[in-house]
Amino acid sequence: MIQHLVDGILVGSFLSLGAIGLTMVMHILRFANFSHAELLSIGAYCALVFDKLFESLSPFLAAKIGPLSMTAALALSILVSMALTGLSAVVIDRFVFRRVREKGGELSMVFASFGMSLVIRNVIGLIFGLSSELYSRDIAFAMVISRDPMLLVKPDQVFVLIAALLIMFAFYLVLSRTRFGFALRAIAENPNLAQVHGVNLKRMIVAVWLIGGSLGAIAGVFYGLSYQITPVMGRDLVLPIFAATIVGGIGSVYGAVLGGFIVGVASNLALVILPSGYSPSVPFLMILLVLLIRPNGLFGEARA
Repeated sequence: MIQHLVDGILVGSFLSLGAIGLTMVMHILRFANFSHAELLSIGAYCALVFDKLFESLSPFLAAKIGPLSMTAALALSILVSMALTGLSAVVIDRFVFRRVREKGGELSMVFASFGMSLVIRNVIGLIFGLSSELYSRDIAFAMVISRDPMLLVKPDQVFVLIAALLIMFAFYLVLSRTRFGFALRAIAENPNLAQVHGVNLKRMIVAVWLIGGSLGAIAGVFYGLSYQITPVMGRDLVLPIFAATIVGGIGSVYGAVLGGFIVGVASNLALVILPSGYSPSVPFLMILLVLLIRPNGLFGEARA
């Protein structure tokens, strides 16, 4: 039970990062972006490409960082991946979502996001093939944290959890302590009033996509460190990320963080009583439960 609890917390760390970007887009642009999980795939594969490139350029970058399977090349690749995935999100919005937003309605945006998710997934499959990829093929040995009860954790998992918490805390400081954070929250609450007070809506939308894409890239790399990356990883993660967003409350960044950990823990604890094949259904059941009991989520607010 404790092992599943710890594993759930580790899973929740990258689900929370993915849910933050999704809840921002849903709250500000007012549509459910089903292609958001594919940004995790873009980020994961961008990091894979540049990891191999940097390793080939310098043997020094191929050295591992302490007990981690991560190399210096992969650490640099994460930064490049964040930039490229953020730009990819901006480009997708510029040439697809913005045009649909100007000429269609919210339902058209949802259909467009479904189409984009299929396009991204299949393009990745055509380029990289359908087989799974690993950042490192070395065997990662778990550390024994406790023997009674037996508790095992890999160094990569500890790094993912700590790094994700630090990123979330940094983002919290940006939202609560900077003018940019105040402007972002103002746009989310009332776009028209925010523009009257001098907030540039178009620039803020670009910033939302950049932030969402960057956080999605980190989440995708962290997922790859913990498991493996495949072209269909976005399909597998879209339901847990949406569940985290809905459980926490659409529009609440803090709710997305908490929702990610709740979904991660619940999915792993379900393995205690359910066969592993039923684990993917847990996020769906959580969405139904929250919609029945508290439709606005834990931190969501009702809109007039």
